[in-house]
Amino acid sequence: MRGDRLVSILLLLQTHGRMTAKELAEKLEVSERTIHRDMDALSSTGIPVVAERGQNGGWSLLEDYRTDLTGLKESEIRALFVSPSLHLLDDLGLTRTTEEARNKLIASLPSIYREKAKDVWNRIHIDTSSWRKQKDKTASLEMIKEAIFQEIKLVITYERADGETDDRVVKPLGLVAKGDLWYLVAAKENGDIRNYRVSRIHHTERVNETFRRPDGFNLAHYWSSSTASFIKTLPSFKVKVEVAPQVLSRLTFTGRFARVLEVGERRGAEWIPVTLSFDTEEEAKGYLIGFADQVNIIEPADLKQKVLEMAEATVSFYRQME
Repeated sequence: MRGDRLVSILLLLQTHGRMTAKELAEKLEVSERTIHRDMDALSSTGIPVVAERGQNGGWSLLEDYRTDLTGLKESEIRALFVSPSLHLLDDLGLTRTTEEARNKLIASLPSIYREKAKDVWNRIHIDTSSWRKQKDKTASLEMIKEAIFQEIKLVITYERADGETDDRVVKPLGLVAKGDLWYLVAAKENGDIRNYRVSRIHHTERVNETFRRPDGFNLAHYWSSSTASFIKTLPSFKVKVEVAPQVLSRLTFTGRFARVLEVGERRGAEWIPVTLSFDTEEEAKGYLIGFADQVNIIEPADLKQKVLEMAEATVSFYRQME
């Protein structure tokens, strides 16, 4: 355990240059006294650690000292070499680059770890594409990616939810892949940050003007907060039903967006109480009618009548078509 911590200290100092005992203690979740003992241990092995006193002091390595020790544990190697989503890398034009980078990283590992790293690729593979292989158009992705790194403003022609389009000047801050969909996170001229689905961007044009990224902006933190806020605003239509045992496992495999909130205790051999949630009443009706006599609606009471009217209208229509 201590050996791992000493290697971690060495790598932290190589990365950051100088760190205080307090900073090291917080990073490694130990006391400052433990850090001082670890520094003595490093020094006794010949590692040139240097202590500097004063307000801006701290611990550092002697200038130009480097070590080829990776300090990687087996679990950390697995984390690094789990296969990324290849089709998302392909969207970004990084498939070949990623493979080359992994090969270089493998070459830098001690020989005892190299085969273990390669073996991870054969045991875990991540595929974020959908089963139907319906891929969003990402024609603007390359220009968006360049604008993000170059901090250049863009004019985008964006399709709103109502199908209408308009032009917007944005400051592109980052790209986020949600499943197999790409979203552009960008700031408006007034500073407000918004999310834009890339497949709805019909056209992009560079503006000959740079911008400054917001101080302290963290893409991962922003996206987490944004999605949490979005989920809270989603509409919800709750329905209580009883389902036949043979269809219980099919409730979330209908191709419609239904959420199973609760499954109750089975009553005899006939019915299992289930609470479902939909975005709208219309979605609920279309979903439930598909199960015919294998689902019995309990609440809301008027929903059963509406589904019955839908079924009667369907029967009437097809009889007229005979």
